[in-house]
Amino acid sequence: MQEIPNKLLPGGLWPVMLTPFSDDSTIDYDGLKTLTEYYISVGANGLFTNCFSSEMYQLSEEERYMLTKAVVDFSNGRVPVISTGSFNSNPSICADFVKKMYDQGVDAVILVSSILVEENEDDDTLKKKLEIILRSTGNIPLGMYECPVPYKRLISTEMMKWLADTGKFICHKDTSCKANIIKEKIEAVKGSSLKVYDAHTPDALTSMQSGAHGLTPISANFWPELYTLFLQLFHTGDLEQLKRLNDKMVAMDFTVHQQYYPWAAKAFLRKRGLKIQTHTRVPQNVAKKSDLFSLEALYKEFEKVFNEFNVDGIHV
Repeated sequence: MQEIPNKLLPGGLWPVMLTPFSDDSTIDYDGLKTLTEYYISVGANGLFTNCFSSEMYQLSEEERYMLTKAVVDFSNGRVPVISTGSFNSNPSICADFVKKMYDQGVDAVILVSSILVEENEDDDTLKKKLEIILRSTGNIPLGMYECPVPYKRLISTEMMKWLADTGKFICHKDTSCKANIIKEKIEAVKGSSLKVYDAHTPDALTSMQSGAHGLTPISANFWPELYTLFLQLFHTGDLEQLKRLNDKMVAMDFTVHQQYYPWAAKAFLRKRGLKIQTHTRVPQNVAKKSDLFSLEALYKEFEKVFNEFNVDGIHV
């Protein structure tokens, strides 16, 4: 086992970062700086860039490096940054990408389970590929990501134990959306350097109670302040307020998942006053009037919750 000395990512809120684009589809680095400052100012404990929400599959290899390096520079050591580093099923090619991504200054490089192996391949095949990557990447800290695209490949409890035993994996972004499954995974890696971060808002409370290290939901691209408050209430033990907030966040999260994403998140933040464009590279139909009405209704509900809990908003 090859240990990663003194490396542990903080718990708390880890937004899955959006990528602002200009109208000509180039990365808007001024908008990216604004967005980075916003996440940090409202309580993000770390930043996950070059992920699915970042439109990573629509970026070129060079853009993935440039995007990641820019976020590292903009954050300037205030919070850690992680970035996806696997876009090829060939483990040797993947290892080279991991090393180049780590050179951008990130704190860990994240592997996508569904890119490394096909749906019909078993965990032994995944382990063999991971072993090649581990041997080729030295002491680079790694993470695992159950990205739903190209398909969702959940990491089994047994595989979680194996990842923890390597000593090189320090984070796992879980998208199982099942409270009992994530609880089993948390138990499987208890006491190790591998920490579990839940992406599913409806399970956020039970996951944190089960020992999850943090949260990485897409709704944090709409109202990260509410997740900051949620975590504060959780750690102070104010269960009455926490459960009340949790119920409202779960209800709003359902609507979020009915929206055109990530366009809707960009439009929502722009409506909130953040100076970023709504342009996206993700192929999609033009939003209908009904979608715009739905987004407006979501915004009004969000304002009610913000006022009810006296939350402080935009800081950029």
